[in-house]
Amino acid sequence: MNNQIVTTNDYWSDARKPLSCLMFLLPWIAVYEAGILMLARHNPDEIRNGADYWMRSLLSSAGLSQLLLLPLLVIGVLLVWHLVTKHPWHVRLETQLGMLAESVLLAVTLVAVGQVHQLLFLSLQPGVPDEQLLTLATGNLTRAVSYVGAGVYEEVMFRLLLVPLAFLVFRMFEFPKKWAAVMAALSTAFIFALAHHVGPSADAFNLFTFSFRAAAGTFFAAIFFLRGFGITVGCHAAYDLLVGVFLVA
Repeated sequence: MNNQIVTTNDYWSDARKPLSCLMFLLPWIAVYEAGILMLARHNPDEIRNGADYWMRSLLSSAGLSQLLLLPLLVIGVLLVWHLVTKHPWHVRLETQLGMLAESVLLAVTLVAVGQVHQLLFLSLQPGVPDEQLLTLATGNLTRAVSYVGAGVYEEVMFRLLLVPLAFLVFRMFEFPKKWAAVMAALSTAFIFALAHHVGPSADAFNLFTFSFRAAAGTFFAAIFFLRGFGITVGCHAAYDLLVGVFLVA
Protein backbone atom coordinates (compact mmCIF):
# COMPACT_ATOMS: atom_id res chain seq x y z
CA MET A 1 0.00 0.00 0.00
CA ASN A 2 2.77 2.46 0.89
CA ASN A 3 4.59 1.71 -2.37
CA GLN A 4 1.40 2.37 -4.31
CA ILE A 5 1.04 5.76 -2.65
CA VAL A 6 4.62 6.72 -3.56
CA THR A 7 4.26 5.74 -7.21
CA THR A 8 0.82 7.33 -7.55
CA ASN A 9 2.17 10.75 -6.52
CA ASP A 10 -0.27 13.41 -5.39
CA TYR A 11 -0.59 16.60 -7.39
CA TRP A 12 0.54 18.95 -4.62
CA SER A 13 4.00 17.44 -4.35
CA ASP A 14 4.32 16.49 -8.02
CA ALA A 15 3.79 20.13 -9.14
CA ARG A 16 6.81 21.21 -7.09
CA LYS A 17 9.24 18.75 -8.69
CA PRO A 18 11.88 20.28 -10.98
CA LEU A 19 11.00 18.09 -13.97
CA SER A 20 7.32 19.07 -13.73
CA CYS A 21 8.40 22.71 -13.45
CA LEU A 22 10.68 22.35 -16.48
CA MET A 23 7.98 20.82 -18.69
CA PHE A 24 5.54 23.49 -17.58
CA LEU A 25 8.12 26.20 -18.26
CA LEU A 26 9.11 25.09 -21.78
CA PRO A 27 5.99 26.45 -23.61
CA TRP A 28 6.35 29.84 -21.89
CA ILE A 29 10.02 30.05 -22.92
CA ALA A 30 9.23 28.93 -26.48
CA VAL A 31 6.45 31.50 -26.90
CA TYR A 32 8.64 34.30 -25.56
CA GLU A 33 11.79 33.47 -27.53
CA ALA A 34 9.85 32.87 -30.76
CA GLY A 35 7.89 36.07 -30.23
CA ILE A 36 11.08 38.07 -29.75
CA LEU A 37 12.55 36.69 -32.98
CA MET A 38 9.38 37.36 -35.00
CA LEU A 39 8.61 40.83 -33.65
CA ALA A 40 12.12 42.29 -33.38
CA ARG A 41 14.38 40.53 -35.84
CA HIS A 42 16.91 43.37 -36.16
CA ASN A 43 17.16 44.49 -32.52
CA PRO A 44 15.57 42.01 -30.08
CA ASP A 45 16.83 43.97 -27.07
CA GLU A 46 14.24 46.67 -27.81
CA ILE A 47 11.39 44.49 -26.58
CA ARG A 48 13.13 42.09 -24.22
CA ASN A 49 11.92 41.98 -20.66
CA GLY A 50 14.19 43.89 -18.27
CA ALA A 51 15.34 40.87 -16.24
CA ASP A 52 16.03 38.98 -19.47
CA TYR A 53 18.09 41.92 -20.79
CA TRP A 54 20.07 42.27 -17.54
CA MET A 55 20.95 38.58 -17.35
CA ARG A 56 21.92 38.46 -21.02
CA SER A 57 24.08 41.55 -20.50
CA LEU A 58 25.90 39.83 -17.64
CA LEU A 59 26.50 36.77 -19.79
CA SER A 60 27.65 38.95 -22.67
CA SER A 61 30.11 40.80 -20.43
CA ALA A 62 31.55 37.39 -19.55
CA GLY A 63 32.00 36.61 -23.24
CA LEU A 64 28.89 34.40 -23.44
CA SER A 65 26.43 36.01 -25.83
CA GLN A 66 24.81 33.19 -27.82
CA LEU A 67 21.15 33.86 -28.55
CA LEU A 68 19.69 30.83 -26.78
CA LEU A 69 22.27 30.56 -23.99
CA LEU A 70 20.06 32.03 -21.26
CA PRO A 71 17.06 29.73 -21.82
CA LEU A 72 19.45 26.78 -22.11
CA LEU A 73 21.01 27.73 -18.77
CA VAL A 74 17.57 27.91 -17.15
CA ILE A 75 16.72 24.48 -18.55
CA GLY A 76 20.10 23.17 -17.40
CA VAL A 77 19.56 24.42 -13.84
CA LEU A 78 16.23 22.62 -13.61
CA LEU A 79 17.70 19.44 -15.09
CA VAL A 80 20.59 19.47 -12.59
CA TRP A 81 18.07 20.11 -9.80
CA HIS A 82 16.09 17.08 -11.01
CA LEU A 83 19.20 14.89 -11.11
CA VAL A 84 20.25 15.96 -7.61
CA THR A 85 16.83 15.24 -6.12
CA LYS A 86 16.71 11.85 -7.95
CA HIS A 87 13.03 12.04 -8.83
CA PRO A 88 11.71 9.65 -11.53
CA TRP A 89 11.84 10.75 -15.17
CA HIS A 90 8.07 10.90 -15.37
CA VAL A 91 5.75 13.83 -16.07
CA ARG A 92 1.99 13.57 -15.63
CA LEU A 93 -0.33 15.42 -18.01
CA GLU A 94 -2.87 15.96 -15.24
CA THR A 95 -0.18 17.67 -13.17
CA GLN A 96 0.64 20.04 -16.04
CA LEU A 97 -3.04 20.90 -16.52
CA GLY A 98 -3.43 21.37 -12.78
CA MET A 99 -0.43 23.70 -12.68
CA LEU A 100 -1.97 25.81 -15.44
CA ALA A 101 -5.31 26.00 -13.63
CA GLU A 102 -3.60 26.82 -10.32
CA SER A 103 -1.50 29.52 -11.98
CA VAL A 104 -4.60 31.20 -13.42
CA LEU A 105 -6.43 30.95 -10.08
CA LEU A 106 -3.51 32.54 -8.23
CA ALA A 107 -3.25 35.23 -10.92
CA VAL A 108 -6.93 36.08 -10.41
CA THR A 109 -6.24 36.23 -6.67
CA LEU A 110 -3.44 38.72 -7.30
CA VAL A 111 -5.78 40.81 -9.48
CA ALA A 112 -8.14 40.97 -6.49
CA VAL A 113 -5.22 41.93 -4.24
CA GLY A 114 -4.38 44.72 -6.68
CA GLN A 115 -7.94 46.03 -6.56
CA VAL A 116 -7.91 46.07 -2.76
CA HIS A 117 -4.50 47.77 -2.81
CA GLN A 118 -5.84 50.45 -5.15
CA LEU A 119 -8.89 51.09 -2.95
CA LEU A 120 -6.72 51.35 0.16
CA PHE A 121 -4.27 53.65 -1.59
CA LEU A 122 -7.06 55.95 -2.79
CA SER A 123 -8.60 56.03 0.68
CA LEU A 124 -5.27 57.11 2.15
CA GLN A 125 -4.49 59.59 -0.66
CA PRO A 126 -7.83 60.53 -2.24
CA GLY A 127 -6.30 63.39 -4.21
CA VAL A 128 -4.10 61.16 -6.36
CA PRO A 129 -5.30 61.34 -9.99
CA ASP A 130 -6.04 58.12 -11.85
CA GLU A 131 -3.15 58.56 -14.27
CA GLN A 132 -0.71 58.25 -11.37
CA LEU A 133 -2.04 54.80 -10.51
CA LEU A 134 -0.52 51.61 -11.82
CA THR A 135 -0.60 51.84 -15.61
CA LEU A 136 -0.64 48.59 -17.52
CA ALA A 137 -0.14 47.63 -21.13
CA THR A 138 -1.94 48.58 -24.31
CA GLY A 139 -2.75 44.97 -25.18
CA ASN A 140 -0.77 44.56 -28.41
CA LEU A 141 1.19 41.45 -29.34
CA THR A 142 4.56 42.94 -28.44
CA ARG A 143 3.35 43.68 -24.93
CA ALA A 144 1.90 40.18 -24.59
CA VAL A 145 5.24 38.61 -25.55
CA SER A 146 7.02 40.87 -23.07
CA TYR A 147 4.62 39.80 -20.30
CA VAL A 148 5.40 36.15 -20.94
CA GLY A 149 9.10 37.01 -20.71
CA ALA A 150 8.47 38.82 -17.42
CA GLY A 151 6.81 35.71 -16.03
CA VAL A 152 9.78 33.55 -17.00
CA TYR A 153 12.89 35.67 -16.51
CA GLU A 154 11.82 37.91 -13.63
CA GLU A 155 11.00 34.74 -11.71
CA VAL A 156 14.31 33.17 -12.72
CA MET A 157 16.18 36.24 -11.52
CA PHE A 158 14.25 37.27 -8.41
CA ARG A 159 12.83 33.97 -7.14
CA LEU A 160 14.90 31.06 -8.50
CA LEU A 161 18.24 32.85 -7.97
CA LEU A 162 17.83 35.67 -5.43
CA VAL A 163 15.36 34.11 -2.97
CA PRO A 164 17.51 31.02 -2.20
CA LEU A 165 20.61 33.24 -2.03
CA ALA A 166 18.91 35.63 0.40
CA PHE A 167 17.63 32.66 2.44
CA LEU A 168 21.19 31.30 2.76
CA VAL A 169 22.50 34.72 3.79
CA PHE A 170 19.89 35.05 6.55
CA ARG A 171 20.62 31.49 7.68
CA MET A 172 24.32 32.44 7.90
CA PHE A 173 23.25 35.09 10.42
CA GLU A 174 21.50 32.31 12.37
CA PHE A 175 17.93 33.29 11.59
CA PRO A 176 15.54 30.36 12.16
CA LYS A 177 14.43 28.76 8.90
CA LYS A 178 10.93 30.26 8.97
CA TRP A 179 12.21 33.76 9.68
CA ALA A 180 14.96 33.38 7.07
CA ALA A 181 12.27 32.50 4.52
CA VAL A 182 10.15 35.51 5.53
CA MET A 183 13.11 37.87 5.37
CA ALA A 184 14.22 36.43 2.01
CA ALA A 185 10.71 36.94 0.61
CA LEU A 186 10.45 40.54 1.86
CA SER A 187 13.96 41.65 0.92
CA THR A 188 13.79 40.23 -2.61
CA ALA A 189 10.28 41.69 -3.04
CA PHE A 190 11.73 45.12 -2.25
CA ILE A 191 14.52 44.58 -4.80
CA PHE A 192 11.94 43.31 -7.33
CA ALA A 193 9.87 46.48 -6.92
CA LEU A 194 12.90 48.77 -7.00
CA ALA A 195 14.27 47.14 -10.16
CA HIS A 196 11.28 48.38 -12.15
CA HIS A 197 12.35 51.96 -11.41
CA VAL A 198 16.06 51.60 -12.24
CA GLY A 199 17.71 52.14 -15.60
CA PRO A 200 17.17 54.31 -18.68
CA SER A 201 13.87 52.63 -19.68
CA ALA A 202 12.55 52.34 -16.13
CA ASP A 203 9.10 53.45 -15.00
CA ALA A 204 8.84 56.79 -13.25
CA PHE A 205 8.76 56.24 -9.50
CA ASN A 206 5.56 56.67 -7.57
CA LEU A 207 4.49 55.17 -4.29
CA PHE A 208 1.48 53.31 -5.68
CA THR A 209 3.37 51.30 -8.29
CA PHE A 210 6.28 50.64 -5.96
CA SER A 211 4.13 49.44 -3.06
CA PHE A 212 2.00 47.20 -5.27
CA ARG A 213 5.04 45.62 -6.92
CA ALA A 214 6.56 45.02 -3.50
CA ALA A 215 3.31 43.31 -2.45
CA ALA A 216 3.27 41.31 -5.69
CA GLY A 217 6.91 40.32 -5.16
CA THR A 218 6.04 39.04 -1.69
CA PHE A 219 3.07 37.15 -3.19
CA PHE A 220 5.30 35.50 -5.81
CA ALA A 221 7.93 34.62 -3.21
CA ALA A 222 5.27 32.98 -1.04
CA ILE A 223 4.11 30.92 -4.03
CA PHE A 224 7.72 29.97 -4.76
CA PHE A 225 8.21 28.65 -1.23
CA LEU A 226 4.83 26.94 -0.97
CA ARG A 227 4.02 25.78 -4.51
CA GLY A 228 7.32 25.73 -6.40
CA PHE A 229 8.98 27.54 -9.27
CA GLY A 230 6.75 26.40 -12.14
CA ILE A 231 3.52 27.70 -10.68
CA THR A 232 5.25 30.95 -9.69
CA VAL A 233 6.19 31.52 -13.34
CA GLY A 234 2.71 30.59 -14.51
CA CYS A 235 1.04 32.89 -11.99
CA HIS A 236 3.27 35.84 -12.89
CA ALA A 237 2.81 35.42 -16.65
CA ALA A 238 -0.94 34.80 -16.31
CA TYR A 239 -1.35 37.87 -14.10
CA ASP A 240 0.52 40.14 -16.51
CA LEU A 241 -1.51 38.82 -19.44
CA LEU A 242 -4.79 39.22 -17.55
CA VAL A 243 -4.26 42.82 -16.50
CA GLY A 244 -2.29 43.91 -19.55
CA VAL A 245 -4.19 42.21 -22.35
CA PHE A 246 -7.51 40.60 -21.43
CA LEU A 247 -8.80 43.08 -18.83
CA VAL A 248 -7.67 46.30 -20.53
CA ALA A 249 -10.67 48.54 -21.07
